[in-house]
Amino acid sequence: MHDEGLTVKVKKLYPDSKLPERSTEGSTGFDLFAYIREEEKITIIEERPKLVGTGIAIEIPRGYDAQIRPRSGLSTKGVAVPLGTVDSDYRGELKVTMYTVGSHNSFEIKHEDRIAQLVITRLAGLSLEETEQLSLTERGTKGFGSTDPSF
Repeated sequence: MHDEGLTVKVKKLYPDSKLPERSTEGSTGFDLFAYIREEEKITIIEERPKLVGTGIAIEIPRGYDAQIRPRSGLSTKGVAVPLGTVDSDYRGELKVTMYTVGSHNSFEIKHEDRIAQLVITRLAGLSLEETEQLSLTERGTKGFGSTDPSF
């Protein structure tokens, strides 16, 4: 289902930037591609987080945001991409934080490699209200792992 009449404007910051695209018709997110300006068009990802540019900026309609999410293919190779949020009033280059985990010491990213997914979401029209009391539930204050029977 698409929101009719709504578009996300995408600006190439460099002539050879690659626009986000969906890999399949059923894809939730748009693939984001690395834009590496260095002459060799390669960057090395290591344990220390590194920002990798995409060479694009976007204009998200008010009432929406964009999430930068990891690609499962990179995750299986030991490359982590933490969730990032892009607000509707941000107009700078989209950059992806990347680093390696586990026994993976480094990973090579080439210019135009798919590095993350861009997922556009509608925001709930909610507000926060301070209160002295919250309603009671069966779960209550039981936290992480509380619904797992092995705990």
